[in-house]
Amino acid sequence: SVSYNKLWKLLIDKGMSKTQLIKAAKIAMAKLGKNEDVRVETLVKICGALGCTMDDIMELIQDPQ
Repeated sequence: SVSYNKLWKLLIDKGMSKTQLIKAAKIAMAKLGKNEDVRVETLVKICGALGCTMDDIMELIQDPQ
């Protein structure tokens, strides 16, 4: 599964609200808030708006075997 906790921390560090990110990246965030899969295109838009890489906004969580 995937976690977007890094994204939420980055927004706090940059002093940016989710609403500001939605407007800057021109995206919807419903799936991100639920840690659901989102399109790579959406992640690219977020990275462009924040000037970061995908590693900065998400991490893969290994499911216990």
